[in-house]
Amino acid sequence: MPNHPENREITGRTRVLGILAHPTEHVKAPPAINRIAAERGKDAVMVPFDVAPEELAKVVEALRQIKSLDASIVTVPHKQSIVALCDELTPQARAVNAVNILRFEPDGRLIGGQLDGIGFVEGLRSAGVDPAGMRVFLAGAGGAASAVAFALADAGISHITLSNRSRHKIENLRDRLRKFRSDLSVSLGSGDAGGHDLVINGTTLGMKPEDPLPLDVATLHAGMVVAEVIMEPEMTPLLRAAQAASCRIHHGRHMLQHQLQLMADFMGL
Repeated sequence: MPNHPENREITGRTRVLGILAHPTEHVKAPPAINRIAAERGKDAVMVPFDVAPEELAKVVEALRQIKSLDASIVTVPHKQSIVALCDELTPQARAVNAVNILRFEPDGRLIGGQLDGIGFVEGLRSAGVDPAGMRVFLAGAGGAASAVAFALADAGISHITLSNRSRHKIENLRDRLRKFRSDLSVSLGSGDAGGHDLVINGTTLGMKPEDPLPLDVATLHAGMVVAEVIMEPEMTPLLRAAQAASCRIHHGRHMLQHQLQLMADFMGL
């Protein structure tokens, strides 16, 4: 049988991969992971698992019992709450305190990993944007935003301004970043993105039409790179406003595209 996704059949030997989300309509990984599985000659298929936050612990415990389940991607809104459900974390996941990928080991252990930030930075670099030395404004302090912050710190940015509706979350992220890289300049801001080279929306604001903007778009100006972690819709209100302000825009899909191969490796494909 030709090794193409459209020609593959699910059999009793097919290994199962999941993606935990709520809702699942926005997820982009399954078709790409299924293509990678086919390219690598692996009999595996990824399917979406729509799990409400209050049911996550029960679902994860049930998933541990499925012998044909090898791994799962984890996305909004579960990246931080799933940390406590893992038996072991990779160093990246431990530093960020968020997980975006799980591996179910044969001995029953659940290993949590974190590839969001690495994927984001590699996406920037592939588009010709080197974050080294940049002044960064980051909206958000959740799982994706924290992962991006640590990866940018590791990539050599000179300063990061953290902005979030919840003050204690950015204070906590600031303290963890300073421990991670003692020479990094970190400040807490509001919605004013002025004076920065790279402006990032690390929140979920923009996924729904009624969402408020994650920052004051009046402070955007030409010369900035404005980036999203949101993948659906591709053109968020923030990116449209940035484009109108003559900023360079960077879509959320780049983050996923550059971590898919890493995810496949982690899942054992």
